Amino acid sequence: MFKFNKKTTKMKTVKITAYPDDASQIEAIKAFMKALKIRYDLTKNNEPYNEAFVKKIQQGDEDLKNGKGRTVTVEELDSLWK
Repeated sequence: MFKFNKKTTKMKTVKITAYPDDASQIEAIKAFMKALKIRYDLTKNNEPYNEAFVKKIQQGDEDLKNGKGRTVTVEELDSLWK
């Protein structure tokens, strides 16, 4: 039978990704971790989006503004999955 010994057992690192909307949510997460006495590292993801992807999104937005979009009904969407 396995017995958990808090003093000698080290837990493995678990990666948790959070997407806070503002600084207050970051502070709340930090307070939560501190309250539970969980050690953590906080890093910012400064990697930009893929440039080609951003251009596609911007082109799509521009196309919609110029009337190049298409309206699709829920029924049409449902038929795609059947």
